Amino acid sequence: MNRIRIAIQKSGRLSERSLALLQSCGLRFARSKDKLYWYGQDFPVDLLLVRDDDIPRILLDGVCDLGIVGQNIALEVVRECDGTGLEELRGLGFGRCRLSIAVPEQTQISSIADLDGCRIATSYPALTSSLLEKRGVSAQMVKLSGSVEIAPGLGTADAISDLVSTGTTLRANHLVELEVLFESTAALYGQKVSLPDEKQALLNRLLARLDGVLQAAESKYVMLHAPRDAVEEITRLLPGAENPSLMNLEGDPTRVALHAVCREALFWEHLEALKGAGASAILVLPVEKMLG
Repeated sequence: MNRIRIAIQKSGRLSERSLALLQSCGLRFARSKDKLYWYGQDFPVDLLLVRDDDIPRILLDGVCDLGIVGQNIALEVVRECDGTGLEELRGLGFGRCRLSIAVPEQTQISSIADLDGCRIATSYPALTSSLLEKRGVSAQMVKLSGSVEIAPGLGTADAISDLVSTGTTLRANHLVELEVLFESTAALYGQKVSLPDEKQALLNRLLARLDGVLQAAESKYVMLHAPRDAVEEITRLLPGAENPSLMNLEGDPTRVALHAVCREALFWEHLEALKGAGASAILVLPVEKMLG
């Protein structure tokens, strides 16, 4: 029987979230002794746990069918391969980070345009070069695998392009963030190849479950009581809601119980607006699973 093999990060910021996401899709795994290969028990999907930097190459080599990895890492490999080989199937919304240009505190560089002809130290030379070229900037990439932030202080680069979270490391090295080049998140990738029919059917089932989990994570189930003549206004105030379900309230023909799934974020301001439109007994519940 055909099986799908997925590569995920074995340790690091994406590891636990990737595994939790797959388990939310109903997947259960038996771990191997070396803990690097997990066999799918309830669904023909197996896991390979590897370094995140290796995931795009593993996909390109056909070792795995799918991989969960940061867009920054995948796009670096895609740019190296002239934009071929990998396809982003789903953005997953976790593991957010940003690829930024940073420069020394004492520098004449005040804009991206000033980087033309400069040396930029980075672990993402292909991605950085591509993003800068789109803005008409041609710079020399100095590829480093680590400690990128020390390059300007050593005189080997005029600026850096690196992942930034809090900016603490930049400040410790007397650097300031000049501009964000790219916002990255974890994503599910696959090869740009045709799969056998049976394996494609498995992939479609898995993607349907994944879509349900992702939609559920962003959705809320709302229940409230409302005047019958205010239903249209209240429905308009519910973010991302489809046609709600309406039920008569016992003993009060002028009011209804309204149930709806909101597929967008629901904030206190929305609840206050609903109350202002006449809603009462407003209850907001998380959605565990959805299947369209």
